[in-house]
Amino acid sequence: MSSASETTHAGRLILVRHGESEGNRDRRFTQSSDVGLTPAGEQQAKEAGSIIREQFAAAAVIASPFRRAEQTGQIIAEVLGLPLRLEDDLREQNFGALAGQPYEAMMTDLSDHVGPRWEWRPRGGESLVDVYDRAVPALERIAIAHPQEDVVVVSHGGVMFALGAYITGSWETSRVPPNCGIFVVEHVDKKYKLAEILNSARDIT
Repeated sequence: MSSASETTHAGRLILVRHGESEGNRDRRFTQSSDVGLTPAGEQQAKEAGSIIREQFAAAAVIASPFRRAEQTGQIIAEVLGLPLRLEDDLREQNFGALAGQPYEAMMTDLSDHVGPRWEWRPRGGESLVDVYDRAVPALERIAIAHPQEDVVVVSHGGVMFALGAYITGSWETSRVPPNCGIFVVEHVDKKYKLAEILNSARDIT
């Protein structure tokens, strides 16, 4: 029988979607990685940071370098009293020719696509499978570096959709959380479990 000191404890990845961005507010695909948060998005990030502080013992905060995610991560990091680290492979899906277009433009583009939605690739952009191929190794690197700690990982809707597919083993049941929605993922020895979904900071205040 293993002694208590030999017991492997689960680490937790606290996956957070960025707060409301200017693109979210305007319902348009962002044209630039420099698009930032709205005042509502900043408030969402503060609320998420407060809940994470109350419910977890975060050891690190890591974010996508896109401004909306970096701002969200910085706000959360300040609430937690931690530095922010950036991870390029957590950047959002590249929507190519759809950049700057309203969200509805995707449906027109998708109408010509044959196959699952996650395999659809906009002209000059990435599919969700492409996002999966770069974001999953980033998640694994973070988990390996923090095997028994709580780590906040701030990214984007498409990234969280892809990571959800990896963690649950199913694209069909994965979904995009709302702004500052949280997926809590437990991991032990490279095995991942979606332990809790917090749809928004306001759900648990």
